[in-house]
Amino acid sequence: MRKPEFVYTTYIKTTPDKLWHALTDTEFTLSYWFGCSLHSDWKAGSPMQMHKGGKVVNECVILESDPPRRLSYSWLSVYDAEMIKERPSRVTFVIEPSNGAVKLTVTHEDFAEGSKTLPSISEGWPIVLSSLKSILETGKPLDFEMARNAESA
Repeated sequence: MRKPEFVYTTYIKTTPDKLWHALTDTEFTLSYWFGCSLHSDWKAGSPMQMHKGGKVVNECVILESDPPRRLSYSWLSVYDAEMIKERPSRVTFVIEPSNGAVKLTVTHEDFAEGSKTLPSISEGWPIVLSSLKSILETGKPLDFEMARNAESA
């Protein structure tokens, strides 16, 4: 078995049920995920699509769904001509209660050799997961436009 190629762990002051809702509710995902929304019934074997601006940007399949403990889906970015040629990778969320908070571990693995998806998600996941943590703890997601403007200054 190959080692995971991207792993991110964070602790969030919330409950496993609230975190599960945040990961799977279409309207909630829109609030913290770069203006993207996730659409699925979240049952193993079901399709999941990520939409942004009325377009499908990712085509996925739910591989495992064990609320509120574990969620896994395939990941294929279809918005990019190079990425769409790659085989789907795999994202797994593990949700564990931890001293009045929740430990969230996201593993994204099984990338194609020379993957263009890996560098993209390596930038994207930390921002998305930080915004998720922020909205669950404060009620407000990170302001991506403000972050982008600060980077270009």
